[in-house]
Amino acid sequence: MKNPLLCLLFVASVTASAHAQLPAATRSAIDDGVQKLLADTGCPSASIAIVKDGTIAYERAYGDARLEPRTAAEPGMRYKIGSNSKQITAAAILLLAEDGKLSLDDPVSRFIPNLTRGGDVTIRQLLSHTSGYQDYYPLDYIAPFMTRPTAPQGILDVWARKALDFEPGTQWQYSNTNYTIAGLIVEKLAGKPLVEYLRQRVFGPLKMTSVVDVDREPWSDRDPVGYTRFALGPLRSSTPEGQGWAYAAGELAMTAHDLALWDISLMNGTVLTPSSIAALTTEVKLKNGSGTGYALGLDVSNASGRRKWAHTGGMSGFLSANFTRPDDRIAVTVLTNGETLAYGRIARMIENLLVAPPEDPRAAQALELARKVFRELQQGNLDRSSLTSDLDSYFTARALADFESSLKILGEPTVFRQTSARERGGMTARGFQIRAGGKALVLSTFFTPDGKLAQYLVSTDPQQ
Repeated sequence: MKNPLLCLLFVASVTASAHAQLPAATRSAIDDGVQKLLADTGCPSASIAIVKDGTIAYERAYGDARLEPRTAAEPGMRYKIGSNSKQITAAAILLLAEDGKLSLDDPVSRFIPNLTRGGDVTIRQLLSHTSGYQDYYPLDYIAPFMTRPTAPQGILDVWARKALDFEPGTQWQYSNTNYTIAGLIVEKLAGKPLVEYLRQRVFGPLKMTSVVDVDREPWSDRDPVGYTRFALGPLRSSTPEGQGWAYAAGELAMTAHDLALWDISLMNGTVLTPSSIAALTTEVKLKNGSGTGYALGLDVSNASGRRKWAHTGGMSGFLSANFTRPDDRIAVTVLTNGETLAYGRIARMIENLLVAPPEDPRAAQALELARKVFRELQQGNLDRSSLTSDLDSYFTARALADFESSLKILGEPTVFRQTSARERGGMTARGFQIRAGGKALVLSTFFTPDGKLAQYLVSTDPQQ
């Protein structure tokens, strides 16, 4: 649904030096893409910063930071970054470890007493969400109790004294409570508030001058208002969390520029030592050896040997996405002031423009076979020589009849294209988009290394 307030999107000015580092066509595609996504999702504004070759290459703000009075977004405005704060809290713990004041494998009870099984939960498990402590902030809206002020110890007195949700190290479950404990550990050892320690050890050295602690410092009239909406209704000013609820799990606000400076520091190792960066960005495994996809305050992945460190963040009225691809020397920061899907879609759009997908030498062959099988299923006459024994068994007489009766009436597809490809289970999982007979379909397939089909599932596309 388009928001009429966004029909004329204001695009803030950027410096010529930033322009010089991205091709004009890329800049234009980014600007057009962001504006379209803001309009499509109804998000009031976005502020972005793009790192290329290890330096900030492009910064821009789009849309409205405030609707009444209408105020255009500017790159110098701060947005609440929510859980993108967690990687920086984790860095504070790692700096204390570098100073010899703690170890990641120390038990929580060494620093914070009287928590449930504090002697069995380690600091590493806090930072990797494998501790078992229950999350105090799982909801995507502000419950009444969260509008009232609290203190970190008050959070722990309730949520960190419950029985654990699981044995430490046996599951991954996101929990803001973990980072509340971590923040108190930092303050106890540093002898000062967490944000002051971060200013001394991180923000000052990196010249991140815009950072504020939303729990302790007033929100400026120049900064954006956060917006929400109820169902498909108009944008409404969101109710912010009460003081103390964000703390070490999400208390930071800053410009996209300054969060990009943090990303650059991870690439270059300018704040943390190489061993600390390795700890921050290495996937934590569960006790049974299975992966979590998470390190310390960061989602981590590795596709075709190219690493990606990422996180998203949410505070009432604000959503953000931030990722670093160190092997490609790029990073993308997207900050928004609306509770819509714009933040993630903008980040993916920019990533696709900056990083060419890896060559897929079998894509054309796979597409040809997928189309062939679709036509055969429409006719109820399937050539089974291209199927694995498992898929051959799947296509029973009843399955074939249902495929034929439901697909034949759609006629020849007008669109049939591959949308994704990834490796799983020794095979290549390929997704396809199909349009036929006025319907949008999704095709999910698996191809074996010798080119046979191991899966062929057709469903309607819920996005269309």
